[in-house]
Amino acid sequence: MRPSALLRRVISGVHWYVRELTDESAYDRYVAHLRKDRPEAEVLSRREFERMRTYRRERDPRQGFRCC
Repeated sequence: MRPSALLRRVISGVHWYVRELTDESAYDRYVAHLRKDRPEAEVLSRREFERMRTYRRERDPRQGFRCC
């Protein structure tokens, strides 16, 4: 494998890992799930999705700790 290809592969892997660790990929999973299992359902915008997640987290104390 060429060094440049190896470097691209490593960077891609790190990018994937960081997105999963920070849950940045949650919206992508949500969209993929809706398109696969419920194609007739309306897909929320990213902003609406994040608001929904925040609301659910604040409503349920088991979802994590609030800092403020």
